[in-house]
Amino acid sequence: MRIYLCTAPTDMRKGFDSLAALVRESLGYDPLSGHLFLFVGRARDRLKLLYWDSDGFAVWYKRIEEGKFRLPATKDKGASVELKASELAMLLAGIDLTSIKRRRRFALRR
Repeated sequence: MRIYLCTAPTDMRKGFDSLAALVRESLGYDPLSGHLFLFVGRARDRLKLLYWDSDGFAVWYKRIEEGKFRLPATKDKGASVELKASELAMLLAGIDLTSIKRRRRFALRR
């Protein structure tokens, strides 16, 4: 499963079908793929997560009372960025993803 964050502000009044259409038309992904798709409102205090749950769409919605979600910086406006599960957890916990520095890790080359 992959996690995609839509970097363009999204109207938080959108429901299942409208969010699925955004995934298909704006992001270019299949909303039935089983991946997680995140959308953030213009004020960045609300977040919706859309996913296909084997027999229907599910939406998870979070509104924070103070502050804003700190999104990772992207070069293209209106595009999406892929997140790791740990980055999603940090985003939901209020951690600023732009301040995170990744260290080089050893990886075997195949």
